[in-house]
Amino acid sequence: MNTFRAFRVTKEGETFRRGVQELSPETLPEHPVTVEVHYSSLNYKDALSATGNPGVTKRYPHTPGIDAAGRVLSSADPRFRPGDEVIVTSYDLGMNTPGGFGERIRVPAEWVVPLPSGLSVRDAMVLGTAGLTAGLCLEALLERGLKPEDGPVVVTGASGGVGSVAVALLAHLGFETLASTGTEAAHAWLKALGAAAILPREELAEPSERPLLKGRFAGAVDTVGGETLSNVVKSLRPRAAAAACGLVGGPELSLTVFPFILRGVSLLGIDSAECPMPLRRRVWEKLAGPWKVDLSSITDEITLEDLDAKIDAILAGRTQGRVLVRVAA
Repeated sequence: MNTFRAFRVTKEGETFRRGVQELSPETLPEHPVTVEVHYSSLNYKDALSATGNPGVTKRYPHTPGIDAAGRVLSSADPRFRPGDEVIVTSYDLGMNTPGGFGERIRVPAEWVVPLPSGLSVRDAMVLGTAGLTAGLCLEALLERGLKPEDGPVVVTGASGGVGSVAVALLAHLGFETLASTGTEAAHAWLKALGAAAILPREELAEPSERPLLKGRFAGAVDTVGGETLSNVVKSLRPRAAAAACGLVGGPELSLTVFPFILRGVSLLGIDSAECPMPLRRRVWEKLAGPWKVDLSSITDEITLEDLDAKIDAILAGRTQGRVLVRVAA
């Protein structure tokens, strides 16, 4: 194939335009592994890249898409051969390196994960970076010693991509899972995913000057940050932990040291972008095996042509669950 299709963002003055274009392979960077992309997924970071956020993407024209799954077309690295099915997420993909919203990507071999047995390339992108991040949160909490008999685990921002997968994973493993959300329309499907109860967003988002709150949670997955995370940490039971991976509610925390020195709680930072490859592969293997969950009820499948409108929707907070992008025509 001499050309391939990609959802391209161009800059004209201060205006950013988006649409599907035909590109030549020469537009791809000089990296050793070329992948034919079958599926991607839409994340909030992709929407920022598609609207000119300089903290995400600095050079245009550009193809966003921080997630990609498909098959290897060519590889100068002996670890991969043509036909191998692979996953590529995180690092610089879709930021300043052309990403998964194109039918071709060319990336360093160090970014590539062999598709685990038990997952199709479609399954992998239903999960995507959101699923990997939720899995990393769960892995961190389990390594900290969290067990189902310890008590309820709260997930904040539960109707979002990471939150909804975290609810499904925790429920699948037998945890009493409390889903915190401000999206009333999501209540029914969060319960269908396994949430034992729904907590109104305001319950955890209200600022509190108290250094400690009633110890309610045996663990937490926080995708919100800000006052919500502060209140979650204050509400952890003794020796409990919160895994934090988001900041939609703000980057600052209103905390004292009291939860840490009086209850011995832990705040675990989760970074999926630069996650070490051994941990990354271990979590993908678990997502394909003992942690495998059915996310079809929260998956909206779209095409490259649908991306323009869906980007506006995710920026306006009008998406829920996972947005799967079918890239291959």
